[in-house]
Amino acid sequence: MRRLSRTYEVARIGVPVERMEDQALLAGYASGVAEVSVAFVRRFQGHVFGVALAIVGEPALAEDIAQLAFERAWKSAGRYDGAKAGVKTWLTAITRNVAIDSLRTRRPLPVDPVDLIRLLGSADEDPLERAVRTDQADHLRTAIRELPLEQRRALVMAGMYRMTAEEVATAEDIPLGTAKTRIRTALRKLRDDVNVRESR
Repeated sequence: MRRLSRTYEVARIGVPVERMEDQALLAGYASGVAEVSVAFVRRFQGHVFGVALAIVGEPALAEDIAQLAFERAWKSAGRYDGAKAGVKTWLTAITRNVAIDSLRTRRPLPVDPVDLIRLLGSADEDPLERAVRTDQADHLRTAIRELPLEQRRALVMAGMYRMTAEEVATAEDIPLGTAKTRIRTALRKLRDDVNVRESR
């Protein structure tokens, strides 16, 4: 904790919390500095929630897991080693562990593919265009549901939550090459499915 505290003190001099480096924010978070703690959670809450949701598939449960992950990060901050992993990667691993602990007592549910589809048609959109878009979205939902669960989860994490292949590998506890393969394979299957449907 002493090393993290020094990191925070050095970075804090004349630096707005929003511009502090990740390690300095973590140090302030671990020290219980309110302003820094809020900034730390704001910086990473979307990512932590996204990892949790990709693993458990339920928004309400993912929110609980995200909160528990931040609590565990606060308690574990003194053991953080910046030479081994960045703060975001470290948080990803914590979130993954909390999510898996939660799933051990629950039946795992696949991620709803609807999360990948965002149909935001405007009120003045042409009804025919809306119908075509809806039909395409239905086909895409079906194609996503037909993917193996591992590929579906990797696709959600990479596509919807903008996680890198390395972050997907950490979240799923798989080799980096496996994560890349799952993402590429899922995307190729979706593309092939769309091409087949369009050729009919």
